[in-house]
This record gives sequence, structure tokens and C-alpha cells, in this order.
Amino acid sequence: MSAPDLNLLVTLDVLLSEGNVTRAAKRLHLSPSAMSRALARLRETTGDPLLVRAGRGLVPTPRALELRARVTQLVQDAQSVLRPAEIPDLQHLHQTFTLRTSEGFAENFGPGLIARTSSEAPGVRLRFVQKLDKDSAPLREGTVDLETGVIASSMGPELRTQALFRDRFVGVVRMGHSLSEGEISPARYATGRHIGISRQGLEMGPIDEAMTAHGLEREIATIVGGFSTAVAMARSSDLIASVPERHTGNLRDAMHTFALPFTTPEFTVSLLWHPRFHADPAHRWLRGVVLEICALDPDQG
Repeated sequence: MSAPDLNLLVTLDVLLSEGNVTRAAKRLHLSPSAMSRALARLRETTGDPLLVRAGRGLVPTPRALELRARVTQLVQDAQSVLRPAEIPDLQHLHQTFTLRTSEGFAENFGPGLIARTSSEAPGVRLRFVQKLDKDSAPLREGTVDLETGVIASSMGPELRTQALFRDRFVGVVRMGHSLSEGEISPARYATGRHIGISRQGLEMGPIDEAMTAHGLEREIATIVGGFSTAVAMARSSDLIASVPERHTGNLRDAMHTFALPFTTPEFTVSLLWHPRFHADPAHRWLRGVVLEICALDPDQG
């Protein structure tokens, strides 16, 4: 048995609604003869005449009356499936979104994100999880909705990305530290004791490479896994932390921040997500919120 032509459902819906071949043809932009042929196919498919002549008009058969409401609902459901998803009613959206971020992102941008989402969608909850590596498996598996970070070649090629902001490294020390006053030269920076930052525990990074060009080497007193830990440690010691400026904005409150006395490459922090969520209206809304919050002037909060 061959599969039925589902396009006939639309034709049947219009015919049963109009009860007239000419008017039905006009609604579907068909000729009356084409509509008559479609009615003949419907009669053959259903095994029922569906519409029969009564005087100058047509009246539905009992089978047609039985089908009318069901056919209308089927057509409406199909149209709903095939049209683009509607913008969600944010006031009634109840969903938890998981964001995987490097240490410091939630502390710095989290308050603004939570305030904005709570205002626009009170039923939305943000869940921040720490990004321990650049493996894109959590995005592929759907356990993470969004991720932030510097795009790496090891990330899945199918991932969608959006640049959030440009960043650069700056130095930060506690107020009263010897580096909180006066001009900081490369040599003066190198004489201090430093906090290394590496998720893998590596001792060398972009700052060390830049210092090598000046024939200098810094003393790494300790290595930590994240920016917020480095800032907190520098706040309560004489150690020097070198961290991304935008990424650690409010973490450095009441501390002394200074430009590094040598050039280090700027880098772009991006938002990443899996294509499965690209067209989802709620996900698209959240991506817009993250983009707006991260684009705010740091001096405006």
C-alpha cells in the first residue's frame, strides 16, 4: 500500500471549510479543474464521496463531518511544526542554563548576567561550572549550553562562536605593595615574586615568553589554576599576579593594577555553543544577554 499524499490534508481542510470547489480553488490559488481533480483523489483515498451535490451546492457526508475537526487540527499542528520557533514568553520561561567558564568569569560577569536574566525571565536559572580544559565534549553531549574561552584548534570544528571582548594581561598587587608606586620597568617587575597561572600546572606562559625577549626571567613562587585564585592570593600577600584585565575587572577592586612593562599579545574571549541550540529561541535570547553584558563599558559596571 502506497503512502498517502499528505498535501491532500490541506486541500481537504479547505474544501470542508468552504463547501465549494470554486472558493476552495481560489483560496489555494488553483484552477477549479485542478481542485476537482484533487477532490476526486480525496474520494479515492478515503473511500468516501466527502462532498455531494444538494441542489446547486455541495454538502458534507457524515464521514466528512467526522473528519473536519481532526483534519483542521492536523493541518494547524503541521503548520506549527514547519514554521520558525516563536520568541519565548520570557516571563513564563522556566529553564536552567549551564555555562562552562574559566575561573573569574562568573565572579566578574555573573552578577550582571543574573540581574539581567532575573529581570527579563524570572524563571530562568544560570548554573556556572568551571572550565578545567578545552575539551568540547560537554557542548556536544548537551550537558553544557554555553562556554566561554579563547578559541583553540583542539575545539570541535562544528561549534558556533561569537566574539565577546578583547583582553590583555595586566599586573595586580595589593595596595601598599612596592609596585603600587612609581614607574614599573621590566627589570623591576622581574625582581618580584610571582603567581603562575596554569590549569595544567605549566611554569611557562605568554608572559614568560615576552620577558625572555628582554633577557629577563621572573621567579614563580606558586602556581594556581585560575585567575580569581591568583587575585585573591595577591590581595593578601606580597606576590604579583598577572591576569586578563576585562576578565578580572571587579576581582581587582581595592587593589593596584598596572600595565605590564612589555608587550604581550592581546586575545579574544569568545562564546561557544553547539549547532543543536543555534536556532532555539530561548538559547538565542541568552546568547544575546551574555553578549550585551560582556560588551558593557567596565567603568559602567
